[in-house]
Amino acid sequence: MPCVRKRRGKWVIDFYDQFGKRHWETIGNNKKDAQTELAGRIDKVDKETYRPKNKKKTFGEVAEEWYQTLVLPNKRIKTVRYYRNMLDNHLLPYFSGIKLGRIDLSSIEGFMSTRLKENRIAKSSINKSVTTLGTILKYAVRHNLIDSNPVANVQKLRISSEEMVEDKMFFTPEEIHLLLDNADPKYGPLLLTAVMTGMREGELLGLQWDDVDWHSKQIYVRRTLQIGRFYEPKTRASKRRIDVDAELLSELKKWKLRCPKGELNLVFPNEAGKPMDATNMIKRIWYPTLRKAGLPRGRFHLLRHTNASLRIEAGQNIKYNQSQLGHSSIQITLDIYGHLMKPVNNEEAVKLRATLFGSKNEATGSKMVAGSLIGRSIDENANATI
Repeated sequence: MPCVRKRRGKWVIDFYDQFGKRHWETIGNNKKDAQTELAGRIDKVDKETYRPKNKKKTFGEVAEEWYQTLVLPNKRIKTVRYYRNMLDNHLLPYFSGIKLGRIDLSSIEGFMSTRLKENRIAKSSINKSVTTLGTILKYAVRHNLIDSNPVANVQKLRISSEEMVEDKMFFTPEEIHLLLDNADPKYGPLLLTAVMTGMREGELLGLQWDDVDWHSKQIYVRRTLQIGRFYEPKTRASKRRIDVDAELLSELKKWKLRCPKGELNLVFPNEAGKPMDATNMIKRIWYPTLRKAGLPRGRFHLLRHTNASLRIEAGQNIKYNQSQLGHSSIQITLDIYGHLMKPVNNEEAVKLRATLFGSKNEATGSKMVAGSLIGRSIDENANATI
């Protein structure tokens, strides 16, 4: 029988959960508070949603358990490293010794505020660390270690459009010309293909000659290379066909004659014909080419952003851009590149009129067609009345 009783000067609630296990919980000095807490526990037991708080486990213990059981056996190497970095450099230094039940909205906001004061930490990185925290606490909820996930109520840091543009920097056509002009002839085709297709780093390094359809003028994205291992693209949208122009295909044909041969038939292998290491590519090819061209140091991913910006400048349909870039939803494309779209586009309004009424040379005919449509509408209405 559930009850409230006084023990050693404190009010304690005594009840059995839905599994028949007995629980004693010390509430405090107020009997009314204890009765309220007991009523809440009994309500959860009746609904079979009661989860006892495990006050012994700290966040560090649960985070490591989550990492060992869910991340290490199931995730790709790159993702494993990402989560290890999130734990070691962001979450564990702050939350490691805190008992799981004590992590609430206030403590998470305190963590975000502390990190924000460290100017070297980007807002996007703080938001990502909170997302990882939420994933770990979701694991804790599933295992009955806590009642709810406080991250669900956290308001992420707002990133201004200026910060977003800075984070999504891209090259101008003039800068791309500089980059290609200063590239080693052995690596020019790699950089050219990157900027003309918008393929991700791993997709480029995993590309095989059989993926190039010379007749249809398309490149198939069927795999990605990550830390020496090949994987299928993560999403269905990432597995795609990219339309390419005849000039790029011509350059690739020339490159195929010079390309190091290997059993994997890679388009961009290392000098031994084996998979190129991404880190070596960045250090030995990408950074030196930027330096030689007099361009600011940035990520290789800038070439993908550049491709997207050129597509938008060329007036390509946003849905088409989504399919070519391999985004899983059009919303992702809009969130990343929406700020590049023209706020005013009078040319499209002109195209709309031309579609409806024809070109300027057919202005008279358009008026006649429009007039006949109006006339027909009047006649039909008159007949309907009769």
